[in-house]
Amino acid sequence: MNEGNAVSLIALIGWLILAGGAFASYKLNWKTSLKQALTWIAIFGAVFVLFTLVRGQ
Repeated sequence: MNEGNAVSLIALIGWLILAGGAFASYKLNWKTSLKQALTWIAIFGAVFVLFTLVRGQ
């Protein structure tokens, strides 16, 4: 791991902590949080598959 990768990893961890803190501030219950997380995973997965199919042709 070079210096650039270490800085990127530290920045990524910082962004994840910041995003987690913002998400926790909504004080949602676990069921709602899980539902929202699965919805976002499905959205990004669909976009990923769409771009893969378009790019593959």
